[in-house]
Amino acid sequence: QEKLVESGGGLVQSGDSLRLSCAASGRTFSGYAMGWFRQTPGQEREFVAAIAKSGGAFRADSVKGRFTISRDNAENTVYLQMNSLKPDDTAVYYCAAAPGLPIVKEIPAKWRYWGQGTQVTVSS
Repeated sequence: QEKLVESGGGLVQSGDSLRLSCAASGRTFSGYAMGWFRQTPGQEREFVAAIAKSGGAFRADSVKGRFTISRDNAENTVYLQMNSLKPDDTAVYYCAAAPGLPIVKEIPAKWRYWGQGTQVTVSS
């Protein structure tokens, strides 16, 4: 059974860095697009970043210059390096996977598999 497990969240101060990991199991995800979304209470799930099987990466404007997505296909793992964190980055971060990079990658419903999420809290 396919499974995505996020880790690396926590409580940090504004300006700090965190690296989130998403370990995939149940199949080889090297041929899949991988993505990160985030969600705060009462809000829609928001696209953060995605990486195609080719390695091509995409990021939301709100995180460009601060967040970097990468993948290690040998480890079946995708990462989200988050630098210069701000209080507005506080959210539950979710990992997602899809057989191909969705044309409209920002829509959560276009992604097939989801992790349970990891909390990131940035204090001011």
